[in-house]
Amino acid sequence: MNNLYHALSHPVRRKILKLLNAGPMAAGEIAAHFDVSKPTMSGHFNVLKDADLIQAEREGTTIRYRLNVSVLEEAAAAILGLIGAGEEKTKG
Repeated sequence: MNNLYHALSHPVRRKILKLLNAGPMAAGEIAAHFDVSKPTMSGHFNVLKDADLIQAEREGTTIRYRLNVSVLEEAAAAILGLIGAGEEKTKG
């Protein structure tokens, strides 16, 4: 779970996830939304893959990324559990 929080901690990675929420995209299409170097984008992709937030598929020379929605749903549930969302507050 620690990899997950690290992956979500960077605004570029959060924006990548938001872009992929619309559907799978090629690495170059995603990179076009950012003013960073290819190695930097590769690093962000690797962090997201290590956290299992995205999946990569090679199509010839192109790598297409897709969002792994189930991991995001699990993360949201864990965060909500930490803050006690949905639970009745007990009076002390």
